[in-house]
Amino acid sequence: MPDLINLSAAVLAFSLIMYVLLDGTDLGVGMLFAWFPEGRDRYHLSATILPVWDANETWLVLMAGGLLALFPAAYAQLLTGLYLPLFAMLLALVARAVALEYRSQASTRMQRRLDVLFIIGSVLASFLQGALAGSILSGISFGSPFSWLTPFTVLSGIATMAAYLLAGCCWIRWRVEGEVAERCSQLASLFLVLMIVLVIGLCLLLPGRFLLAWQTPLGKALLLLSGLLIMAIPLLLRREKLILPLLAVLLLLVCLSGLALVAIYPWLIPDVLSLEEAAALPATQHFVLVGLGLVIPLTLIYNSWAFWVLRGRMK
Repeated sequence: MPDLINLSAAVLAFSLIMYVLLDGTDLGVGMLFAWFPEGRDRYHLSATILPVWDANETWLVLMAGGLLALFPAAYAQLLTGLYLPLFAMLLALVARAVALEYRSQASTRMQRRLDVLFIIGSVLASFLQGALAGSILSGISFGSPFSWLTPFTVLSGIATMAAYLLAGCCWIRWRVEGEVAERCSQLASLFLVLMIVLVIGLCLLLPGRFLLAWQTPLGKALLLLSGLLIMAIPLLLRREKLILPLLAVLLLLVCLSGLALVAIYPWLIPDVLSLEEAAALPATQHFVLVGLGLVIPLTLIYNSWAFWVLRGRMK
């Protein structure tokens, strides 16, 4: 396969993984609102992500725009087979953004309603992102609008919710002091166990795809590293270095996302459309990659600057 196509795929994979790490953590914090009904606790949770959530979602825009420009045939196929969950996910992201931005300016009564909207939007966006990933892994069905909804995609959606909740707990544990951090430590262990059970269930439902990943050197390395991280995270949650569990969980998400990508390579839509078949013309890829080569570093710099300015723990 031409190196240019592989480079284009790598850029999209990088944008996808960055989105999972950054906005996945934000979505986890949003779902954690359900475990923290007190207004002061919710204020602390929302304050940790309010300055950075919009920059985190930039990676989704980059990935979607890059997919359209670099692999237009795949973009068309995905919209054809998955238009309902895709648009529902985007609507959920818009709803949670509105709730997060306006909750601090609303009355107490309206704030509670916005919090409910924030939780629902976070849950739906997380579940649908996992279901979309499950649909691609298991093979897209182009039948009815709900043909994407299968036991595997439902399990994949719940597993994604557990993974995001785990990342959100570690983020809050790092950023907030007091009882909120202690409760997040306990919840993190629960969500880690839940995620492990669900991922094992996914492997049992679709063993062929994950065996393909295991047959590659990269797949073996990612799987072994995932196992080490799963054993290390409970130990790190007991340590005083609060950032270590967060880094370990984010690295675990990188490994699991990488395994899913390795499992479908060189397909973009398994058994339907390969990377080479879906790729745009070389001239188009060159032009788009040059643009992304400028935008991605700037986005990384902005993300890093925002985290640096807002470093430290909230009391």
